[in-house]
Amino acid sequence: MSPSDPIADIGVSRNPDKLCRSLTSVPPRLGSEWPSSDKGDMTIKVGFIGLGTMGRNAAINVARKGFDMVVYDVRPEAVKPLVEQGAKAGNSPADVLERVDVVVTMVFGPKEIEAVVRGDAGFLTADAKGKYWIDLTTSSPNLMRSLGAEFRAKGGHPVDAPVTGSVDAAIRGDMPMFVGGDDADVEHVRPVIEAMGEVRKVGKHGNGYVAKLVNNQLWKIHAAAIGEAMVTAKLAGLEPDVWWNVMKGGAADSFVMQHDVPSIFAGHYDPSFPIALCLKDLSLIEELMTETGTRNELTRATHDRFKEAGARYGMGAGEMTVCKIIEDDANIDLRVAGDWIAPWEVKAPTA
Repeated sequence: MSPSDPIADIGVSRNPDKLCRSLTSVPPRLGSEWPSSDKGDMTIKVGFIGLGTMGRNAAINVARKGFDMVVYDVRPEAVKPLVEQGAKAGNSPADVLERVDVVVTMVFGPKEIEAVVRGDAGFLTADAKGKYWIDLTTSSPNLMRSLGAEFRAKGGHPVDAPVTGSVDAAIRGDMPMFVGGDDADVEHVRPVIEAMGEVRKVGKHGNGYVAKLVNNQLWKIHAAAIGEAMVTAKLAGLEPDVWWNVMKGGAADSFVMQHDVPSIFAGHYDPSFPIALCLKDLSLIEELMTETGTRNELTRATHDRFKEAGARYGMGAGEMTVCKIIEDDANIDLRVAGDWIAPWEVKAPTA
């Protein structure tokens, strides 16, 4: 599985118990049959649009649960593996919507999801009456509330469910998902959402996008700060592995501490979530803070640090290269020998 696909919309806040030195859960191999023991008697037909790193794995989990599926991506090569597993290929977002009961979308950002809905072959050109739309994209709350209202005016039922969790959570199918929408709509599509992860209800439609943005805000601030703390500790005589072990469980602990520091030790800095996505998210976060009139000095400083990481290492570089800046400027090495399983190498429990 490639860790460098920037098309996927990848969430960030994660469960610290899921990844440290060893990970034992395993994904189904594309090209092999779904584990038959996972299949259920599912009558809902599900569409899936957006098959990047996160979307592909989420779609695999939906298929594993036995749902009939129609899939679509702007890249034909992304569709092929799922079709080989039994899914049908869609020709456009409108085509997918018309062939299913529930459609799930997970694309890069606002521009892409707007095209899915308002484009020439988008949802609004199809018959949306009685159809359910679950969106997992990290996007602008204002835009998504507008798109949801337009979809509802066509007779559809929008539910927002942006995800948190790295690619390993997508592989395992335990992504926490910020779910917003009418209670009846959420309950109707709950089996589909729970095929991908955990429902965390946040109220009305649109609130999921707000929850996702402030979630990512805290994650990125902590990610940037960890680099400064790690380098300071090493320069002052505390080795990185010792520092990491004593920080966990204390006031400095977080999912970023638990889950992401090993990517620094391994030296790959987790390219499954590239700087390009970090900068997209930070722009949306700053936009939301401007709309609400919130002070944002810490967020802006973090945004600047990620921009610096992108300029120095490239937009496809891993999220934790925001820490590599400090490491390189101090002319030290934070590598630690060990069996640091990369997030994209995790496998689903049933494989």
